[in-house]
Amino acid sequence: MTVLQTIMDEMRGVLERIDERELVEWAHALLSAKRIFVVGEGRSGLMAKAFAMRLMHLGATVYVVGETITPAVGEGDLLVGVSGSGETEAVVSTTEKSLRAGAMAYAITANVDSPLAQRASATLVVPAATKYRREREASSMQPLGSLFDQSLHVILDAICLLYGSILHEDNESAFQRHSNLE
Repeated sequence: MTVLQTIMDEMRGVLERIDERELVEWAHALLSAKRIFVVGEGRSGLMAKAFAMRLMHLGATVYVVGETITPAVGEGDLLVGVSGSGETEAVVSTTEKSLRAGAMAYAITANVDSPLAQRASATLVVPAATKYRREREASSMQPLGSLFDQSLHVILDAICLLYGSILHEDNESAFQRHSNLE
């Protein structure tokens, strides 16, 4: 078996455990939000930024927490916090602050019992290996949270696809919002 085949098999094992109805619910929640904020650290944070970018391409008003142009969060807003462990201090703290400001807070994590999941209004569990290799996480030959982050990227793209289809956005309309300064 090749390395690529092993990675695809590992991802398939995670993605088959995701209920697509939850992804549809997430797409609708994003649509009902006044503005969307995303937060994450490390590689998971990079996946969150990719999610924000694609949502922007689809016409959403979206911000990445920690960037200099990110405004104050408030009522009607939705924060999406991403942490494989669900214990990343910055993500948990940002979630708590968002809730205190009147925003909704959604979590994406591998750990349903985590502080992040406990605080969030809704949680999408990605049952993939993280650096902690907990019991409920799918095993992986890959180091640290690679399987979580790979699966996360595909899941977030699926949510974007659903979000865009509801709005009748397609490649052409998204391309119109793509950067032209490169």
